[in-house]
Amino acid sequence: MTFLDPATWTGNIFSGGWHVGSGPAQPVIEPATGNELGRIGTATPDDVRKAASEAARAQIVWAATSPEERAAVLRRAGDLWEQHADEIQDWIIRESGGIRAKAAMETHIAAQECYEAAALPSHPAGDVLTSNENRWSFARRRPSGVVSVIAPFNFPLILSIRSVAPALALGNAVLLKPDPRTAVCGGVTLMRVFEEAGLPEGLLSLLPGGRETGTAVTAADEVRVISFTGSTAAGRAVGEAAGRSLKRAHLELGGNNALVVLPGAEVAAAASAGAFGSFMHQGQICMTSGRHLVHESVYDDYVAALAEKARNLPVGDPASGDVALGPIIDAGQLAKIDEIVADALQGGARVAAGGSAEGPYYKPTVLADVAPSNRAWTDEIFGPVAPVMKFSTVDEAVKIVNDNEYGLSVGVLGDVGAAMEVADRVESGKVHINEQTVSDEANAPFGGVGASGTGSRFGGAAANIDAFTEIQWLTVRPTIAEYPF
Repeated sequence: MTFLDPATWTGNIFSGGWHVGSGPAQPVIEPATGNELGRIGTATPDDVRKAASEAARAQIVWAATSPEERAAVLRRAGDLWEQHADEIQDWIIRESGGIRAKAAMETHIAAQECYEAAALPSHPAGDVLTSNENRWSFARRRPSGVVSVIAPFNFPLILSIRSVAPALALGNAVLLKPDPRTAVCGGVTLMRVFEEAGLPEGLLSLLPGGRETGTAVTAADEVRVISFTGSTAAGRAVGEAAGRSLKRAHLELGGNNALVVLPGAEVAAAASAGAFGSFMHQGQICMTSGRHLVHESVYDDYVAALAEKARNLPVGDPASGDVALGPIIDAGQLAKIDEIVADALQGGARVAAGGSAEGPYYKPTVLADVAPSNRAWTDEIFGPVAPVMKFSTVDEAVKIVNDNEYGLSVGVLGDVGAAMEVADRVESGKVHINEQTVSDEANAPFGGVGASGTGSRFGGAAANIDAFTEIQWLTVRPTIAEYPF
């Protein structure tokens, strides 16, 4: 029997143990081949309501559990990610279409997220305040209660565990709804890890499903916090529903991230960074370098070098060999990428490399001379496409970077002094000098502004404590206070 033995999860959800979901079982499809890898159970709104009710009961006991015991569960979970990394990575490769290096990064970060979360139970839980009254006055952090986590397909493990681990560590219960396309590597893996780590029953439920299930996990009365990662359109809907219910919603949404190449930048190194930023995991990353903004003095050389990189990156089934890019997640996303590239060409852009699909794969694509009004420049493509535009001055570059609704990540390559000036002026949740736009560490704050979300609500002790606890004002007097009534 393997750690992720299909006999455990086939047709099942997890809520108070593994059992058949009330919704129809859904096929688990390998994007590279179209083969069915298994069938996962799905949850109906009724399943969600039952899980939320049980979570609320279990959370009261868990919040009262000693910090030492909660930390021990998280440490064991971190160890389990490492012990079972190879098997979990195989599922990430086959189910999400990620290459081996990407899968290894996911299991590594999953372990680190748990180790970081293990420090949260013993973190200071508030402040001692001054008071004009004869009393002690405290602002103390309390668990929020039940947290719903909704995660997408592209980095299914990381984008689930980064909320699940700190929420549990801080004394909450969690309802997890992974994307149904990656419900094994983004859902079953977490359940199995925390099951083996000794997490008490009822605190973590796996509730795969579609829009109806997503609505239920946000609408459940017991849920106080919603942690959502996904598209901007879906995030707006989640935020609107949360607002009507007076629930907090932490939204990490889309991105159309700019990579700025300054005059004097080393072209070969910049093109390598740009290729990684645009083509890693087929560009299906919220932090993907979606706009390459290159100084006119190095523009032609950069386009040529980036195109050469694109033409030489091997594309294929990541389960069958050593490739740089795997398949696009599904036919719908593939068609969207192709449509945006076709629109770019109609708008006067030039294909320097790629520009077409072969089966479930889209070739690494470089689009030169892209107009600022073109969809390839304004929209989040979520595919392996690198649109390139030139600029003349730093002021112009800053204006172009900010002239976009998204504000997640910016990379600036070249002279550090000039890059610092750019970093101080761009509107972005993250800025990386002499790095591309894709970067994540468990102890670092993560989030964006504008259409990219509601700020840094993930990563690091400060962001996680703020995200998954409530502040309570507590006062204490030595005797009952005297009042004039």
